[in-house]
Formats: sequence, structure tokens, C-alpha cells
Amino acid sequence: MTNASAPVRLLVIAGSARKGSYNRQLADLAERKAQALGAQTTSVDLAALDMPLFHADWDAQHGVPPGALKLRELFASHDGLLLACPEYNALPTPLLINSFDWLSTVPEGEGHPGGAATTVSKPVGLLAASPGALGGIRALPIVRTFLSTNFAMVVVPEQLGVSHADQAFDEAGAFKSAGYDKILGKVVASVIQQARWRAMA
Repeated sequence: MTNASAPVRLLVIAGSARKGSYNRQLADLAERKAQALGAQTTSVDLAALDMPLFHADWDAQHGVPPGALKLRELFASHDGLLLACPEYNALPTPLLINSFDWLSTVPEGEGHPGGAATTVSKPVGLLAASPGALGGIRALPIVRTFLSTNFAMVVVPEQLGVSHADQAFDEAGAFKSAGYDKILGKVVASVIQQARWRAMA
């Protein structure tokens, strides 16, 4: 648990690895807002962790992949999560689900608890961006259930879905819309506040 006087440490993850991903842009903007509020952040590229498609037989033959061990280490050393995830056919991305599936299988070791234990009671703020009109919001309730039920994370009530994301950002990577910017600020502030309350509990 973080010392109440220490800076909040947040992971920042995008559920898309596509070059030029709108959700990576959204995650980067959220990260800058968190830093402006005094948080320390670590941006995570899930694709770079290079985890194979989850399969119990693969685990039995090869053991837990190094990327899953790294993800356990990252969650163990951070206080919360900012997550920007697009929807694929109204579902969370396979990259996101596969990464967390692997995390859930990592046993304790190297001074860290098991993978699923590293996420317990830690706050997460949900974001999504899509060039479509719905802004990725169809997948967010599924992500909310997935993280709160299986990983015991505290999903803050504030969330943001950015529609027409191909037109939402300016050249500096900021929102053109003051409304979107305000909501994003509320999501980030809520995650930081929850992390601070947890540190004082």
C-alpha cells in the first residue's frame, strides 16, 4: 500500500496497439492530466509484453510468459489504472482480455503476490474512443464487469466515450472539445482521489 504522503502511481494502458490509435492518444492525454495533478505515471504497451494467446497447455509446457510476470510487477508497484480501450464488435479488444487473462494465472513470487492479487481494490478509470458515433461505450460496461468481478478493482463511476475520434484531437494531441476535456479531467481526478483514500485506509 502506498504511503499517504507519497505521490500516487498510475499505470496508463491502451487496449489498442494500432499505429496512430485514437485510444493511445486518449491514454496519452489522460496521462498528461494525471501528471499535472501530481501523479507519477507509467505507460504500458500491452503488445510489447509479447504474450501468446492464452492457453492452459501453453502454460503447462512453457510456463508463464515473461510479459505476464512484467504485468504483475507493474500492477504490484502502482496504485491505480487509467485504461483507454476501443470496442471490437461491441466487445473489449482481444489484446486487453488476453493480457489480463495471463495476469490472472501468475502465481506469487519474486516478492510479489499472485497476479490477480496485485489489482485488488485498486481504482481504475475507463475511457474509450472510436471514429463512430457511439464512442466505444458499448464495450465499457463489459470492461467494468470484467475488472471489478474478476480482478476486484474499484471502477470509478466517471467514464468517457469519445465519438468521432478521428476529428476529436488537435495537432498537439489535446481535445478540441472543452466538454470532453472536462469529463476526462473528472475521470483522472477521481482515480487519483480513490488511490489516495486507499493509501490512508
